[in-house]
Amino acid sequence: MRRLIVNADDFGLAAGVNEGIIEAHVRGILTSTSLMVNRPGAADAARLARDHPALSVGLHYEEDGPQIDEPGHAARTFASQLARFRELTGTEPTHVDSHHHVHMSRMPTFAPLAEPLGVPLRGDGRVPYLGDFYAHPTPGVVDLDRIRTPFLLELLARADAAAEFTELGCHPARVTDDLHSSYAGEREVELATLTEPDLRARIGSVGLTLASYHDWRATRG
Repeated sequence: MRRLIVNADDFGLAAGVNEGIIEAHVRGILTSTSLMVNRPGAADAARLARDHPALSVGLHYEEDGPQIDEPGHAARTFASQLARFRELTGTEPTHVDSHHHVHMSRMPTFAPLAEPLGVPLRGDGRVPYLGDFYAHPTPGVVDLDRIRTPFLLELLARADAAAEFTELGCHPARVTDDLHSSYAGEREVELATLTEPDLRARIGSVGLTLASYHDWRATRG
């Protein structure tokens, strides 16, 4: 069986992001999300996650400054954010990734930090990642067709046929006044796509079954 994890980044970023993620989970195909623990909406996101236990929740590590490459900085901030995740959710993260994928060019630094958790770190090879469901293919370019159903299904049809689990990244939201992001209205287009009524069946037609990181853990005993 080939399984698809549909994971939303930025849980906790803003009230409308939280709302959109839960809507995409309840009404659509979203199965997983990643929590930004130091953002204003983090506590509300954790509350919503407790109300929706089927939603797997990982840690969305956040660090955009040059200090990330200072000796020991990543280890300290990762430990702090992991502790905050545990405080907010009362659970361990089901997976780990990062804002703007800052960890992916620094895998030798981040892999040992995530390794004790025993969960996938995006880009570590255990769960292939599809990140092209995104309306900004290059800086300054907006292509909304990339976050509509035809492109999504084409992307999924090209997924690694040998992978037991594949992760699709997404960023659904309702746009609210507290959302400060260069990726705003695009999030509502993503939400509309992810909640199309027949999308689950159409995903099944390309040979994929929806799953979450809870399922990944269950298959590992």
